[in-house]
Amino acid sequence: MANHGYIPRDGKNISIPTMIAGLKSCYGLTTVLATFLTVVGYFILQRLTVDLFHIGKHNRIEHDASLVHADTRYPDEYAPPHIHPQWVQDLVRDIQPVVPEKHERDEGVLVDATDVARMRVRREKVCRPLDSVHSEIARGEMGIILGVWEKKWTSSEVSKAKGIPLPWLLDWLQQEKLPENWAPDHKQGLLDTVRRSKAIREAMERMQPEAKL
Repeated sequence: MANHGYIPRDGKNISIPTMIAGLKSCYGLTTVLATFLTVVGYFILQRLTVDLFHIGKHNRIEHDASLVHADTRYPDEYAPPHIHPQWVQDLVRDIQPVVPEKHERDEGVLVDATDVARMRVRREKVCRPLDSVHSEIARGEMGIILGVWEKKWTSSEVSKAKGIPLPWLLDWLQQEKLPENWAPDHKQGLLDTVRRSKAIREAMERMQPEAKL
């Protein structure tokens, strides 16, 4: 959000009202969802204002088994900021049906909750175990973006009928940028986010016996 000016670009001294307003303007979150995320997040961080680097404090909001970041190494207090480009590409291989390389930048290729579940199962298999709170955070952050960017195609030769465009997800994770010329076209609410997080969890539960083989 700082990259696009929805919160201070220097990422410093962000108040609760500023964060709530930024989430609403940037992603189209409802007041209830934006307030919930902000108040709970600031409580976990034990701060009344935050700098963006505070969000990276290990095992507060930040968690192991990130899709694109390495786990925090002991005795480091903050998560490593480096994004692994190859790990971003690994996400493409979690998508079904298989995405041909020539279609990786095709906005007609959509990613849904089951694809996200594969991503999470794969990463959690090779990372330190997450507790129940951080498991929920990991699913919830993806549930939000699945709701914010969801598209529906009546027909597609390269993808499923509903989900978020693959290039949008890859750019968001690798470059922390929003889709070009995109603006929220609906309100993303708390109940819908909970429903999507549950869908990810249920898909992961179906996959995990298979992942342990």
